[in-house]
Amino acid sequence: MPDPPLRISSSDLDDIEARIDSTISQGSEIRKVLAKNSKSGPYDTKWEVDAAVESLHVFGKRWTIEILSTLYITGPRRFNQLKTLLTGISSRTLSDKLRFLVEEGLVIRQVDDGPPVRVEYILSDHGKACGRLLSPLVAHLKIRNGSVKTYN
Repeated sequence: MPDPPLRISSSDLDDIEARIDSTISQGSEIRKVLAKNSKSGPYDTKWEVDAAVESLHVFGKRWTIEILSTLYITGPRRFNQLKTLLTGISSRTLSDKLRFLVEEGLVIRQVDDGPPVRVEYILSDHGKACGRLLSPLVAHLKIRNGSVKTYN
């Protein structure tokens, strides 16, 4: 857990929790629509789990969350800026992970021919949408693990 925890007002915490509850409600409704359209009963467990694992595979890889979170929070960054912000990542690993995220359509590698040639890494629209969808989950987990607390 990051230390010290982020301190926010009770009203801001209430607002965040209400938005998380709304997201949970939306997720339940989406789940119902998917279940209604399943070919075998209310849902086909094997298909559902396989589809979930396939859909989330990119987020289970080491350094993916760190890179995507950094780009989501800070905006476009050059390679060395990312390397500085990601403590402990090697240049080779960062290069490999950025290539993977570009291939997955989450990140755009933007080259400015210069001179000098400049390369920036930017979240794609798909990457931004994933960040917005994951934000309520991350906020819920931050509150739950004590990284976000009210000041009293």
